[in-house]
Amino acid sequence: MLTPPTPDARRPKDPHVPAPLTATPPDRAPWIPSPVTPTRDRRLRDPYLLAAVLFTAYAALSVCRYRHLATRSWDLGIFEQAVRAYAHLQPPVADLKGPGFNILGDHFSPVIALLAPAYRLFPTPVTLLVAQAALFALSAVPVTRAAAGLLGRARGLALGVAYGLSWGIQRAVDFDFHEICFAVPLIAFSLEAVLTHRWRRALLWSLPLVLVKEDLGLTLAAIALVVALRARRPTPRAALYALAVAAFGVLAAVLTFTVLIPAFNTTDSYEYWDKVGGGPLTGIGAKLHTLAWLLIPTTGFLALRSPLLLVALPTLTWRFLSSDEHYWGTDWHYSAVLMPVFSLALADSLARTRYSPRPWLRSYALHLPAASVAAALALTTTLPLSVLTEPDAYRKPARVSAVERMLALIPDGASVEANTGPGSRLTSRCRVFWVGRTDGIAPDFIALDNKSGWVKDVQAYARQLHPHAEYEVTGAAYGYVLLERRR
Repeated sequence: MLTPPTPDARRPKDPHVPAPLTATPPDRAPWIPSPVTPTRDRRLRDPYLLAAVLFTAYAALSVCRYRHLATRSWDLGIFEQAVRAYAHLQPPVADLKGPGFNILGDHFSPVIALLAPAYRLFPTPVTLLVAQAALFALSAVPVTRAAAGLLGRARGLALGVAYGLSWGIQRAVDFDFHEICFAVPLIAFSLEAVLTHRWRRALLWSLPLVLVKEDLGLTLAAIALVVALRARRPTPRAALYALAVAAFGVLAAVLTFTVLIPAFNTTDSYEYWDKVGGGPLTGIGAKLHTLAWLLIPTTGFLALRSPLLLVALPTLTWRFLSSDEHYWGTDWHYSAVLMPVFSLALADSLARTRYSPRPWLRSYALHLPAASVAAALALTTTLPLSVLTEPDAYRKPARVSAVERMLALIPDGASVEANTGPGSRLTSRCRVFWVGRTDGIAPDFIALDNKSGWVKDVQAYARQLHPHAEYEVTGAAYGYVLLERRR
């Protein structure tokens, strides 16, 4: 008696859908890349070529913005003051935050001292912007390399391009400079090591996160927990080490918040506690919008199948529980540290779906890398890198040259009270304070970006700031005004 064919046997097979594999899934058998000959395997060159292209694009965007006087906030000036101090072997004082303010009392980011040698050779904020571009571009190497090892050269390169053009990275490049540029490659290299089951390397790459920013100790703990989860069966001892590192990450974060930062702060406290406690439902629309941007164009929802997404939870938690609406959205630099997490979680999930018994899921995974890079390219037309297609981006406007000539009237070493525009042009050679934050010091000059006309009478405003000093206008250009104190 013949056995009737099963429904799947009667259904014609789709040649474009890969058959399910019967091998052990990746979370039970470590993925070990097959040996290759470096001179013959082009996959080894792809990540570095992509990183070189991305570095060129990121650096061009940052430098073009700087040349156009398009600085977005005071952060570039603050970080330059701190790095400048490190370069001269001094405490990292950022006068823009207040006269004599030690930046370690604001955010604990001693890692930026690594930029001091380069800044000593090239004392300009452009040094920070180019270094940031290099660090972001470097992070594409482990992302592309891990994806290619798991999925093959073409699909891995597609995910690498999608990562390099991801909106979170582009927004961070567009936001001048921030210390998280060090965290992005550290997280990327660490998670690459997780995917290749190199547990020690994964932990070592993640340990420096505690020196990048105070909250990243919790991210270190999350990475260590993922290592413990994936190493518990093949190497139980590595899992124990990972649990110890997770405990260290939590302890480091607690000590940084409660001891280290208050020790450097004049108020003996962590000034950002008042931004905690907005509640998960506050600004729910903006938060859901951010989650949608993270899950849909970046991963097509498939990253939800990977435990690597646990690494994103600390950052998403503090952002969405904060009362500061700037943390909720997709602007600024806050999502950059999430991009390598979501991209490598996608690569991990794509590798896992090869073992799925569902043909539709295998087909979806097969085409998702191409869809991801197509989405990234399409979205780039509305993201910061699209500026590079405009010829005017590479020309310094006449208004900028005029403003620079006006600011050149300020001698080196002078004290200046300034806001965003002039501030980042002067921190490399002057002592710069933020407008209204001089603590009674009457600076030699006041330089203001007044294009919007927010100050109606600049001399009256100067008298309001410093009642016991007299200032006269010595220069004006395209809405920028320079006042000098009378002797």
